Amino acid sequence: MMNGAPVFVGFWVSFLVAALFSYPIYAGLKKLKIGQNVSQFAPTEHQVKQGTPTMGGLIFLPGFLAAYFTYSRNVSFLVLFIGLGVIGFIDDYVVPKVTAKRGLGWKQKLLLELIVAIYPAIQVGLGWEPFAVSLFLILFMANAYNFSDGLDGLAAFLGLILFCTIGLFGIFVGLPGVSLFCAIIAGCIIPFACYNAPKAKLFMGDVGSLPIGGVLGLVIADLVTFRASMWAPIAILCVVMIVELVPVPLQIFWVKVFKKKLFPFTPIHHAYEKAGWPELKVTKTFVLTQFFLSVLSLLIYFTFINNKL
Repeated sequence: MMNGAPVFVGFWVSFLVAALFSYPIYAGLKKLKIGQNVSQFAPTEHQVKQGTPTMGGLIFLPGFLAAYFTYSRNVSFLVLFIGLGVIGFIDDYVVPKVTAKRGLGWKQKLLLELIVAIYPAIQVGLGWEPFAVSLFLILFMANAYNFSDGLDGLAAFLGLILFCTIGLFGIFVGLPGVSLFCAIIAGCIIPFACYNAPKAKLFMGDVGSLPIGGVLGLVIADLVTFRASMWAPIAILCVVMIVELVPVPLQIFWVKVFKKKLFPFTPIHHAYEKAGWPELKVTKTFVLTQFFLSVLSLLIYFTFINNKL
């Protein structure tokens, strides 16, 4: 059993520093008029969000760095968090500022993510298998979490539940580093969630969702490469993330090949809005589903895995 002090202190350092910087960052983004540019393909109801301050993920940075340099020297997480954050900043701010585009093209973004993810993926374990698994999980979760950042409060509360659950798994299987980084990210998210809760005054942007999702993929990679039996509870835990990501490329493929939509709307949470659900109801449903899946994944661990260790 690990000493819980680093996890406890890491959480509070991250939370307090992020909270301290949260209002100045929010006020600065608002003053600079760095607002949300709502896609023309988004549901009609989302057009009222045009101009709402975005890039709120910058709140995560001071909290993460303060906690990281307090307790950790794991360069992989630092490289991944900063690298994906820079890609998000380019997508959120640089490209719209210098071009007429909303952000990077998906091929450009994926290539940059791949380059950033290589070093952290190499560090997870020796051999091609852990490298390939880690690279896939980092890229998958970075983009899945990015897609979930489409409704008020959705990504923030999904992230909190996911990182708290994985942090518990880290304690149970003996990976204190995983638990530490889950605590650090959870601490970062809470101050942002206060601004992003419905009705959102601030959006996360890719500058926040990409690094948070990437770290999510990396801690999962650490878990499943350390103990292969963790695949089952992790697969259950990540159903919402899978459902958020997978329909998007399927939709693109279907439209290109068959010239019609496979789903009413993607990402999938927008399909519920298209069916007439209020945004808040969709957020609550997804968050409650994630909570249920988290409890179920813990039950699977204690019932079928922990007893065999």
